[in-house]
Amino acid sequence: GRPAFVDVLREVARLLREEPNRIEQTRSALFSRLAERARPTSRVTIGLKELDAAAMQVGNMFDQVNGGLRGAPKFPQPAILEMLWRAGLRSNDARFFEIVEHSLARMSEGGIYDHLGGGFSRYSVDERWLVPHFEKMLYDNAQLLELLSLAWRHSKNPLFAERARETVAWLSREMMGDQGAFFSSLDADSEGEEGKFYVWSYADVIKVLGQADGEYFARHYDVRPDGNFEGHSILNRLAGLDRTAEDESRLTQFRAKLLAVRDARIRPGLDDKVLADWNGLMIAALVNSALILDEPDWLTMARRAFDFIVRTMTKGDRLGHSWRDGKLLFPGLASDFATMTRAALSLYEATGERSYIEQALTWQNSFDKHYADAEAGAYFLSSDDADDLVLRPHSTQDDATPNPNSVAAHNLVRLAVLSGDDKWRTRADRLIETTLSAAGRNLFGHVALLNALDLRLRAAEIVVTGPDAGRLARAALNLPYLDRIVLRASTAADLPSAHPAQEKLKAAPGSAAFVCVGERCSLPVTDANQIAPAVSAMRQ
Repeated sequence: GRPAFVDVLREVARLLREEPNRIEQTRSALFSRLAERARPTSRVTIGLKELDAAAMQVGNMFDQVNGGLRGAPKFPQPAILEMLWRAGLRSNDARFFEIVEHSLARMSEGGIYDHLGGGFSRYSVDERWLVPHFEKMLYDNAQLLELLSLAWRHSKNPLFAERARETVAWLSREMMGDQGAFFSSLDADSEGEEGKFYVWSYADVIKVLGQADGEYFARHYDVRPDGNFEGHSILNRLAGLDRTAEDESRLTQFRAKLLAVRDARIRPGLDDKVLADWNGLMIAALVNSALILDEPDWLTMARRAFDFIVRTMTKGDRLGHSWRDGKLLFPGLASDFATMTRAALSLYEATGERSYIEQALTWQNSFDKHYADAEAGAYFLSSDDADDLVLRPHSTQDDATPNPNSVAAHNLVRLAVLSGDDKWRTRADRLIETTLSAAGRNLFGHVALLNALDLRLRAAEIVVTGPDAGRLARAALNLPYLDRIVLRASTAADLPSAHPAQEKLKAAPGSAAFVCVGERCSLPVTDANQIAPAVSAMRQ
């Protein structure tokens, strides 16, 4: 009953010739309706009580045996894991930490992890994390790296530190360009077959390692004569065999031999584009993980990648989106500004170097100028001078990466403290309030926003001052980055005029740290080991 496409085209051509005013009226009405539907329609209020209830609800959706959300396929879901971790920090309820650590451990031992080369695949097609979609994405590994470092700091489980270090080794070996920036992804296929590069036969393992050592390795990594998936074996350690330190040392040697043989295979395709937004995620992950795991080389890697983005992918005060082979796609997206600003703030907290906060402010001001929706208080995904879109997208929902509005909310909360300008906190509040209206209709599509709200409500501002501020800052930076902001302040003038530490800083006895939560600050802390207890005390 529908008209033929040729008839539709003829009618459109007739309208354009004979009734152009009707075309304009229809266009205007359509754009107005689309724009109206993209805007928030109601306000909701969510506080700590609601955050705890949401986390409990999400926690009940997790697979108690295999970790991760129940069912298949299984995605890592880093933002949800972070949400649960924050709930554990808020409530000190061990159940939340256990859910996250169990999920990370199962991923780290499953086939979704590359046990020879390091790094995580995009997702698992089964509920056990055994069979991956073998594609490796930069953004997944960035977010998981941060979670692994947090889990290690809490549990001291060596598995988490080992997987973090192996993942960064993979990043450095296979995903980093000559100038220091990071490539986007590795394909799943090689020679026209998904996973061919990664899977093994029992016979090949015996051939490389010899009969006795091969049988030993096969037992520990589930390599079977008939395979564990479609006649092949995906290396994994899901059986949970007990291993001594001697076992681990021996297996490390065998993995190195197998990796050398695997490296001679035809490799999967490499997407060597440099994406500003995904690099921003990885830069921040390297900074935050370097501080926790005491890996200064990772901080150096983060600096190099950041410098490349600033030098090569920036025009004036604006970012491009992607770079490859000397060609820059410009202008960038909201995600580029949000994650690279987060990267700049992470580097500033870690180093105290003014160039990073200055760059963060430059990008944030440009972001506000070209991407802000002044009426809605949030951000469009495209810039005001992008001319290839019918309607500027206005999404608030997370995807495989956090929504840029949510990342921006995190940034604005930190900017208010680190820049000493309360206007950023006002903007953060408006952005969170606006976006919560969408979150209220689809809470679990806005987990990153809930994480930003947690930071806004609970952030511990740790102000360090005096000639020994560096030592105090290092101790503060070792605390979980999720809910602490470290500010080096030479004088009270470095703080906002209404900051609760103003008077305390003026009377500081030489070097000291002040822990501020809400409108209250601690007494001066001069012993670096007492900063963490002071944070706990101020939150009670």
